[in-house]
Amino acid sequence: MKVLVINCGSSSLKFRLLEMETEKVLVKGLCERIGSQFGHFRYEPTNAERLERDVDLPDHDAAVRMVIETMTSEDHGVISDVNEISAVGHRIVHGGDKFSHAEELTPDVISEIDECSALAPIHNPVNLMGIYACQKYLPEVTMVGVFDTAFHHTLPEEAYLYGIPYEYYKKYKIRRYGFHGMSHEYVSRRTADVMGVPYDRCKQVICHLGNGASITAVRNGQSVDTSMGYTPLEGIIMGTRSGSIDPEIINVISKKEGLEMQGVMDVLNYKSGVYGLSDFLSSDIRDLTIAYGKNDPNAIRALNTYVYSIVKYIGSYVTIMEGADSITFTAGVGEHSSFVRKLICEKLSFLGVKLNDVANDNVEGEALISLPDSKISVYVIPTDEELAIARQTMELINSKADKA
Repeated sequence: MKVLVINCGSSSLKFRLLEMETEKVLVKGLCERIGSQFGHFRYEPTNAERLERDVDLPDHDAAVRMVIETMTSEDHGVISDVNEISAVGHRIVHGGDKFSHAEELTPDVISEIDECSALAPIHNPVNLMGIYACQKYLPEVTMVGVFDTAFHHTLPEEAYLYGIPYEYYKKYKIRRYGFHGMSHEYVSRRTADVMGVPYDRCKQVICHLGNGASITAVRNGQSVDTSMGYTPLEGIIMGTRSGSIDPEIINVISKKEGLEMQGVMDVLNYKSGVYGLSDFLSSDIRDLTIAYGKNDPNAIRALNTYVYSIVKYIGSYVTIMEGADSITFTAGVGEHSSFVRKLICEKLSFLGVKLNDVANDNVEGEALISLPDSKISVYVIPTDEELAIARQTMELINSKADKA
């Protein structure tokens, strides 16, 4: 069975085609700067030369068309016909309270995803663009939605409810949903494998640290708390997102800056986080790390506050789970910033965390970066959301076949 994974961002499209019997990647790649005549296409077959070029990518439809045409082309194709594709797995950021597992993308399911766009206005609409384009160019292929929020459906009531009138939950489903679920599930399962302990018998804190970032407490294979909430804006400080703030701040900014609600939300989503804290020096942790080393006060302020917010969540989740067997770093910053990992682990020494500085500075792929006598094991595990999407897609297809 071959599964094509489509992961749409606001101006990007990641793709991967896998042979699921062996989970072999036939091709992977990325379309960048979608919406521009200066788009970029990267196409990486496993058994052939890489193709990379600048192209006109006016929209996601054009990006999907280019991916499919290249996969089946005489010069660069990895399949001879689109009918070799058994299913397409789409990443869907927000599934609300409707979807706790992967779903075939019927008209009713697509309508429900569209309704959730109000909860993730940056993400769900572009996820739908990818679905519509794939339906257009692969009309006979089964489409499957895999939801970032699904893994967090195991949150207990006390973790997902907010301290607002309960009627708002009943009427409007205002609650914590959580995100990065595919990453948290994949990495927590892989961490358990690496530790050599049963997934349903360990306590883990997973730190998905990228431009968007979230922390999740995973107890006995289930998400029991997570930092992102009703939307991906809540939680730790991120690249350009504020994370959790006092709600009254919204009112103050609106009055003092003369901004309507949307204007304030734009500030919190696009001009805050380490970008805002560094006085707009950069939203990239790599840039801030270099500046930190040069004693730039803006970078020092931003990174110290960023690390503090992460440590605060890790500490609270260790308390909630009454201990932890492991802390795992993943995603762009988590996998590649030894400096951020070091700053975080130094502040967790009271929990008995002991970092192996040599291992931390020389991470390649999966790595144990704590010392043998550390009371909590600390790992770096690269995330693989595309593989997680493909696996869930295959499980759904196999389940349908068994019921047929």
